[in-house]
Amino acid sequence: MPKTAAEALRPEAGTPPPSKRSRASRSQLVVFLNFFLSVVILVVLASGAALYFGMQAFVEAGPSANGDTFMIKPNTGVQEIADQLERRNLISDARIFRLGVRATGNESALKAGEYAIKPRASMRDIMDLFKSGKSVMYSITIPEGLTVEQALQRVADQEALTGDMPPALPPEGSIATDTLRFTRGATRQQMVDKLVADQKKLVDDVWSHRAPDLPIANIDDFVTLASIVEKETGRSDERSRVAAVFLNRLAKGMRLQSDPTIIYGLFGGKGKPADRPIYQSDLDKQTPYNTYLIKGLPPTPIANPGRAALEAVANPSQTDDLYFVADGNGGHVFAATLEEHNQNVARYRALQKKQADAAAKASGQTTAPAAPDGNTGGNDAGDNGDSGENGDAGGDAAQ
Repeated sequence: MPKTAAEALRPEAGTPPPSKRSRASRSQLVVFLNFFLSVVILVVLASGAALYFGMQAFVEAGPSANGDTFMIKPNTGVQEIADQLERRNLISDARIFRLGVRATGNESALKAGEYAIKPRASMRDIMDLFKSGKSVMYSITIPEGLTVEQALQRVADQEALTGDMPPALPPEGSIATDTLRFTRGATRQQMVDKLVADQKKLVDDVWSHRAPDLPIANIDDFVTLASIVEKETGRSDERSRVAAVFLNRLAKGMRLQSDPTIIYGLFGGKGKPADRPIYQSDLDKQTPYNTYLIKGLPPTPIANPGRAALEAVANPSQTDDLYFVADGNGGHVFAATLEEHNQNVARYRALQKKQADAAAKASGQTTAPAAPDGNTGGNDAGDNGDSGENGDAGGDAAQ
């Protein structure tokens, strides 16, 4: 409504003064509670932010571009593990890793071992890896035909193993030809014990399934003959036939006349040097292993036989063969009579000469160089396989 002149000139009431605060609102307790509540809210917000960013850091890619291996020793605590990881730049913050492990309830679940940490692995990835126990695996391979001394040298040279070697070598032929897998920290004694135990189990098993009426006195002779077969041929299709030749010769009282036994008698467990040929004169050297001179089997195995060689001796081919000689192509030809064997030897000698002449021609020489005096050339030791009334088995001086 429009105001009159008098009403327009009349002063209006101002803003009323604020009402007095109640005594309760002025209480120190209320002030403290208000402050405390504010602090709690700030702490909750800060904790939530820290938890959020901490979890983000726990699962995000790590700082290591190349990854690395990491060893956790037994009874190592989470704090020490975290500190080592940070020092090696595998994680960005040891505190976050430690808190993350504890928050997920895995503080006591991390297992000792050596682990391969992948490039850019997150802290969560590393924790899960340590929890899985999937350590880095190493291996030792013992090939067929090594001597015990040669096999144990491989164990001694494996840097991932710890501890000393056994003070004494196990008996010849008693080491398994196998590949053992292990984690860093395993001892050399453990590896040797397992190789010996595995070979004993294998030999006992194969021996228990042998053919009847083998001309072998006991299990030790069985391993000895298998070691000779192992050294005579590496071809799986020949082993049982080579074994048959030696078993047939044993049954007839013939000398085995195997070149690898001569080598073992001369050089023992160290093996023949690669540049040392077998000479004709070596066949006449008196050793307990010279099967050109002794009858029957040598006193011990000459190498560690594998399963195939053991099974070949336990169940040989049914054949009348008494001789074999190299065929020039990595295998052998077999014969039941000395006459046939001598023909095989002659063919092999002709092939050797042809190959030598071809090599000489390729090198610009007019004739093949003569072999060193008395050198058998690593093949059949007798010129015609005949070393007396029995004849030569024809084993070539392999290895």
